Amino acid sequence: MLTKKQITEIREHLEKAQNPIFLFDNDNDGLCSFLLLRRFIGKGKGVAIKSFPDMNAEYAKKVEELNSDYVFILDKPVVSSSFFEEVKKLNVPIVWIDHHDVQVEIPDFVKYYNPTLKNKSKNQPVTYLCYQIANRKSDLWLAVIGCISDRYFPDFYKDFEKLYPDLSIKTKEPFDVFYKSQIGNVAKMFNFAIKDTTTNVVKMIKFLISVKNPYEVIEENSKNREMHSRFEQIQKKYHKLIEKAKALADDNKLLFFQYGGDMSISADLSNELTYLYPDKIIVVVRVVGVKASISMRGNKIKKIFLESIFGLEDARGGGHENAIGGQVRVDDLEKFRENLEKRI
Repeated sequence: MLTKKQITEIREHLEKAQNPIFLFDNDNDGLCSFLLLRRFIGKGKGVAIKSFPDMNAEYAKKVEELNSDYVFILDKPVVSSSFFEEVKKLNVPIVWIDHHDVQVEIPDFVKYYNPTLKNKSKNQPVTYLCYQIANRKSDLWLAVIGCISDRYFPDFYKDFEKLYPDLSIKTKEPFDVFYKSQIGNVAKMFNFAIKDTTTNVVKMIKFLISVKNPYEVIEENSKNREMHSRFEQIQKKYHKLIEKAKALADDNKLLFFQYGGDMSISADLSNELTYLYPDKIIVVVRVVGVKASISMRGNKIKKIFLESIFGLEDARGGGHENAIGGQVRVDDLEKFRENLEKRI
């Protein structure tokens, strides 16, 4: 959790900003964090970060193009030094809110907020932190979506149950909410929509900035038609991939599933497979060209992953103790799998 002092400081930065840019990670935690702050201050532009693993200098151009006077980075663990250098030249302040392990050197001029620096066991998603900052009860549903999508059960879920009994279920497990409730369906819709074309993502963001409640998202209309269409389109392909992955599940500790194509849903697949097989180590690999993107889930698998990619050319990745993302060259994929199997 953020301290009262930190919340006050961040609110002061938000109030000073006249034309801020919010650069957020390309998932529900990043999206909902942005929406909470944007709806709180009523100004600013949002840009989803699609570069991996770091946020590179290309995004500094966005700061200049939009004539932004403040930069807020949300839920992004790695930011390139070139980005910081370019933004510093523009003399624009940077506020960075995150909950991952620190993976880069943070420049002195960046205001960095990360509660895990003092207490690693209290790893709330950035959505949770942004809900602390904004504290708007009307946006409680957005806060719930961001938290459950990051496999975190927030203490304010009981308030959500009272407000939206038809969208919630009785549980204390975040992925039960995500996979078995109506608000979970809305979360899935967000997850797939954020991976749409830039034009549709911009349209979705405009829509979500203005909606008053989750029912406006659930009911299909002219403003959210692309969201619903994207959801139905990806959901069909997604279910086919899940069934293929389930067919590979056996008595082994490791479930290793590989697929190809233009759909970047490895994290979604690995999350659901973890939910279905909580005792297994899940590895989902998406092959595109010469690169293999990896999403891995399991108890304390970060160390195993980092050891397994050690010595592989251009291999990289990181994240949380039980959930990581990374990349290896396709040529090294079999070696990566061999390394994994030796360590499991």
